[in-house]
Amino acid sequence: MNGGEESGVSAPAPLEWKFSQVFGERTAGEEVQEVDIISAIEFDKTGDHLATGDRGGRVVLFERTDTKDHGHRRDLERMDYPISRHPEFRYKTEFQSHEPEFDYLKSLEIEEKINKIRWCQTANGALFLLSTNDKTIKYWKVQEKKVKKICEMNLDSSRAAGNGSIASSSISTSPKPYLANGGCLDKSYSYLSNDFSFPPGGIPSLHLPVVACNETSLVARCRRIYAHAHDYHINSISNNSDGETFISADDLRINLWNLEISNQSFNIVDVKPANMEDLTEVITSAEFHPTHCHMLAYSSSKGSVRLIDLRQSALCDTHTKMFEEQEAPGSRSFFTEIIASISDIKFGKDGRHILSRDYMTLKLWDINMDSGPVATFQVHEYLRPKLCDLYENDSIFDKFECCLSGDGMRVATGSYSNLFRVFGSAAGSTEATTLEASKNPMRRQVPTPSRPSRSLSSLTRVVRRGADSPGVDTNGNAFDFTTKLLHLAWHPTENSLACAAANSLYMYYA
Repeated sequence: MNGGEESGVSAPAPLEWKFSQVFGERTAGEEVQEVDIISAIEFDKTGDHLATGDRGGRVVLFERTDTKDHGHRRDLERMDYPISRHPEFRYKTEFQSHEPEFDYLKSLEIEEKINKIRWCQTANGALFLLSTNDKTIKYWKVQEKKVKKICEMNLDSSRAAGNGSIASSSISTSPKPYLANGGCLDKSYSYLSNDFSFPPGGIPSLHLPVVACNETSLVARCRRIYAHAHDYHINSISNNSDGETFISADDLRINLWNLEISNQSFNIVDVKPANMEDLTEVITSAEFHPTHCHMLAYSSSKGSVRLIDLRQSALCDTHTKMFEEQEAPGSRSFFTEIIASISDIKFGKDGRHILSRDYMTLKLWDINMDSGPVATFQVHEYLRPKLCDLYENDSIFDKFECCLSGDGMRVATGSYSNLFRVFGSAAGSTEATTLEASKNPMRRQVPTPSRPSRSLSSLTRVVRRGADSPGVDTNGNAFDFTTKLLHLAWHPTENSLACAAANSLYMYYA
């Protein structure tokens, strides 16, 4: 990832996105049940598995099928980012992860809605993942179990046909039928003989069932439950690169867990003031560094991203670095603080860049440069005059997620009317594509702007404005604030995207 630095490498050409698949698409006029709305989405590290969570507490797993049997060749192809390959996924299994609960001490209902899903390291062919609702994190193991069935009894069909019972054919027709223990029965079966001799060739009439495993079924088992560690709603969970620990974050605290220990966690960040009236900001998202197990970042409702180092102190209330953009003088309004709140952050695969999403923009930060973002992308600038309406209907508090491509060349996030946007993040790129989550994603595509990016400093801090449009889409339709694309994920090694619109999961590739 160039992240706005001068490198002499020309920006890649804009991608042409194509529709790949849809799961759970609504028919016209069909009413979507609240419990079916997707609330979390995540690819695993290989990209061969995809998990979604919904408001009904269910986790649904999908499996890649078009690369299943290609072995080593598949890995070689992925290194070169294949063009126009059609990724295909199929439904794998689903399980109920969380149930609605009631906290009697606080008279509080706890929803079953899945807030986040994170994949853990696979082992022995089993899949492991973490899922969380507002209060409880669960560690799941999904494994194929062989289904044992009796495949044959090795019966003489002519004897079995007499009365159809297995018992009838297990008695020999010889005058002196033999038993396994050496005894024998006469015709009245009333006494045991002391003759322990076996007939030549063994006992032909003793039939044992033959058990075979021809079928497999997927079984999801909850390995551990991490509960009672958060007073406020959990907004993030993130695995550490050490494969042993993970963090969970709520509004005021971040806890560090060991995967093997469910009854104890360590509080590493606590921003709760002595007097709650002095509270000025809350934690909105947190994520571990992809390769350094001692580093993590968290964002706040004031629009800042803090980087902390676990080697410095056991309690990391003081940050190592803080990334925050200073607001322009005279631009402050009633909505400034609300729209500055960061809803999601993601580390780039290289670990050097952090992508943050606030209500109006995406910002790309270089962790070596805390003076400001290296790039800013306007997601839906045309909504700025409508902030009052968005505040009235609570849309201004919607939490949009963001993601980066595996090669770091592009970033993506969602918007309203089931639209999502893809921006080029390489130096000099003007790529800014708008697509609609539908079977025809190009229907609402906004052409890539022709004007060049504007350089802000010698460090090439750039602002790329996606094609600003009025309060109507390219078809002249008014934007629908009730339909929004909040959740999306980029495949770790290919240019393909999975995004959730209500209860539907859409897949795209380029």
